[in-house]
Amino acid sequence: MSHRTLAIPSILVALLLAACTGAGATSTPQPSKAPPAAQARQGLEGRTFLSTAIDGRALVAGSRVRLAFEAGRIGASAGCNSMGGTYAIDGDLLVAGQLATTEMACDPALMEQDQWLAGLLGGATIALQGDVLTLAADGVRLTLVDREVADPDRPLTGTRWIVDGLVEGEAVASVPAGVVAALTFSPDRVAVEAGCNQGAGAVAITDETLAFGPIGLTKMACPAAAMAVEQAVTDVLRGQVAWVIEADVLTLRAGGVGLLLRAAP
Repeated sequence: MSHRTLAIPSILVALLLAACTGAGATSTPQPSKAPPAAQARQGLEGRTFLSTAIDGRALVAGSRVRLAFEAGRIGASAGCNSMGGTYAIDGDLLVAGQLATTEMACDPALMEQDQWLAGLLGGATIALQGDVLTLAADGVRLTLVDREVADPDRPLTGTRWIVDGLVEGEAVASVPAGVVAALTFSPDRVAVEAGCNQGAGAVAITDETLAFGPIGLTKMACPAAAMAVEQAVTDVLRGQVAWVIEADVLTLRAGGVGLLLRAAP
């Protein structure tokens, strides 16, 4: 029996190879890259930055620039008033819209620094590399670092928290001079310096709440100012209380009352 070899036209071979190569193959989508302005904005959102260095001018002694970016808005302060408004990234420029500001009267140097900062936010070049943010305009270069790196949150437990303010509704009253109130937490207990008397009690700690048991205090009589602070402190340390720490500030809120506390050095 003879065998014959079939000649397949070359064009058909090419079509068959193309079909086999394409079978089951899918093209790999190329990742879309957001424009640089959008990437910069994404890197800023939800973060707060604190100034760590400045070239071209000096900040008022003891002051610090703070910038916070949240939901398309910028909040800023430079040692006196707070300002805020919308912002955008235009190429490599930070452009803040009309900024609303508080109207406290401060030292003239701090008032001037507020005005300088507002101007800087109106069109400074901006660069973000990891945790470092830089703004530059008119020969001034301001360097800021992510707040969680520059000034990390202090631990709740093991820190002596000194009462710095008494909160009632939206008002905050300062603690009278000479009166000291403080809290020190361990994993399931809290030691209380209430302003006059001292004591301790049980506390259950979760990520967002503190559940206080009864607080036992000594029974000394003190001047009226100290007793008023003690009453304000003990009014907060009852049942479930919301808490949050930012840097060295602990805030406790229980309904319409609360405490602002600062970590002892």
